[in-house]
Amino acid sequence: MDALILAGGENRRIPFLKGFLEINGTKIIESNVRLLKSIFNRVLISTNSPELYFYLGALMVGDIIKHRGPMTGIYSALNVPDVSDVFVTACDMPFINVILIQHMINKWDRKWDSVIPVFDNRPQPLFGIYSQKITGKIEDSIRKGRRSLRELLKRINVLYIKEEEVRSIDREGKSFVNINTVEDFKREGGKLCLV
Repeated sequence: MDALILAGGENRRIPFLKGFLEINGTKIIESNVRLLKSIFNRVLISTNSPELYFYLGALMVGDIIKHRGPMTGIYSALNVPDVSDVFVTACDMPFINVILIQHMINKWDRKWDSVIPVFDNRPQPLFGIYSQKITGKIEDSIRKGRRSLRELLKRINVLYIKEEEVRSIDREGKSFVNINTVEDFKREGGKLCLV
C-alpha cells in the first residue's frame, strides 16, 4: 500500500500553499511526508506544481483529468501502473495520527473498496484507504460532475470505522483537522513560513 497526500488544492480561502504552513515549527507537508514514509512503501503527492515538492523525495502525480479536486487526485494516483491501494490524506491536515492510520491498515481487506473513519457522525473521506478497483466509478463520477467524495462512498463497498473506535485512538479527532482559513491556522498555533 502507498500513501497519497493531496496537494493540488486551489487555496481560495487562504492566500498561501497550505502544505507549507508551519505548525509546531515544521511545515505540514514535511511532517506528513516523514510520518507516512515510516509506514508505507511509498509516498505520492498529488500536485500540478511538482517543482514545489521535489525536495521531499516523494513520487509526484499530476491530474490526468482536467477537473480539480480531491477525487481527481485520488483517481490519478490509482492510475499509476503499480499502485493498487492508497491511504489518502490532505496536505493541510497537520495532526494525522499514526496509530489511527495503522489501525485502518489492519482493517484493510481487498474485499473492501475503501476504509473510512467516522467522526462527529460523518465519514471522513480525506483520511481513508481507497482501492484501485474503484477507478471506473471515480471516473464516471468526475465526468458527470459529481465530485463529492461522500457521495462516492454511497456507491462503493466501504468499511466504516465506527466513531467510538476512532475516539478510542484519537479522542478529539485531531487527525481530521484541516487548515482552510487564516483563522483555522491561528487557532492551531500556526506560524507563517513562506516557500
